[in-house]
Formats: sequence, C-alpha cells, structure tokens
Amino acid sequence: MADGLTRQQIEDLYLPPAEKFVEVDVPNMKFLMVDGSGSPDDEPFAQAMAWLFAVAHPIRRVAKARMGKHFVEPPLEALWWADDPTDFVAGRKDRLKWRLMISATPDWITKRLFASVVREAEQRLGKPPKSLRLDRYAEGRSVQTMHVGPPTGIRKTMTRLHEQYLPGHKLSCSGPHHEIYLTDPRRVAPARQKTVLRQPVSSHPRTRRRAVRATS
Repeated sequence: MADGLTRQQIEDLYLPPAEKFVEVDVPNMKFLMVDGSGSPDDEPFAQAMAWLFAVAHPIRRVAKARMGKHFVEPPLEALWWADDPTDFVAGRKDRLKWRLMISATPDWITKRLFASVVREAEQRLGKPPKSLRLDRYAEGRSVQTMHVGPPTGIRKTMTRLHEQYLPGHKLSCSGPHHEIYLTDPRRVAPARQKTVLRQPVSSHPRTRRRAVRATS
C-alpha cells in the first residue's frame, strides 16, 4: 500500500478480525482528502468521490511504477459524524458530515505532485472542491473490527460497539466514526463486501487518573 508502512502495520490497520473488536494504534498518516456534508446519496457526495479518484488514479500509476509488485492499491475511506450525535446514531443522512480519504503515505507523494495531478483533473472536471487537499490525520488509539456483509448490517455492529464493548472496557469515543471500504460494491455481492469499522477511543478520565497514580 505504501512504503511508509510495514507489512505488519498494513495488516493490523486494514485486516482486523471479523465480528471481533480489537485495539490498534493508528499512526499519523497522510491522505488525499475532501470534506462535505449531507446524504451520501446526494450529488455533492458523488462529485467529491469523483474528484478524489480523479486525483488518486495518476498517483497510483506513479506508485505502481515505483513500487512494482510491492504496491497494494489503497482503499477508499470515510469519516462520518454529526453536530448532534443522535443524528448520526439515528442514521439521519441529510444531517451527516463526512470526509472522504485515500491513503497517500509515501514521502515522495508531495504537495508538488498533488498540485500537478489536480491540474490534470481540472481539464476534465472543472474547478476542484475547496476542501480537496493532501493532509495528515492522526487517529491514535482506536477500536476496530471487520464487517462482512451489506452496509445495512453496520448499524447492528456499531450498536454492539457503543453499548457493550466501549462501556465494558471503560472507553469513550474521541473522534469520528471511520469506515474503510475494502471491496467495490459495484463488483462484489453484498454478502461478500468487507468494511473495516474503526472508532478512535480514550479511557474514561477517572480510569486515566488511576493509571497515572499507579505508575507514579
């Protein structure tokens, strides 16, 4: 996927076990990004995705040429949140906010290369979204699992995470819900689709204070 991550890191970050929650420490990583709001069924989401892939494809060609058989094409990722958390939990799509991302970890993916591929994409798509950028995202301590099956089953898994696993391990959410789409829904049957579900977390304040006292 990237010459900035080891094979073990790639497996830990992108291949968690199915139906089992595991903790992972996500490093500060570089991504192609574009932000937006509203339902993923609406046109702005489709336009944002078109732009992200239009910029990613030329970079992937360079990566393939440089890394050869060691190159693993990075998947589409998305952060999801809402100003009112109940809107997110209830699945009110029109109130969602999102960030689409594709990993761009290698050091040779620079601002200069990014600017050149954006200019190339402009010839076909016109003016790019204002939020389209090459930037870093530090996620840190997270809990994740592999969801196998159609997207309609994701909510059940997330309910189990938020109502059972996190309270049971004295953890709180510390960032947006993160989904990593390992399969293309246009080519893979719903029952075989794979999505990494990730939630950044932190220990409850009281738990952290006890840990500090225990090690002081």
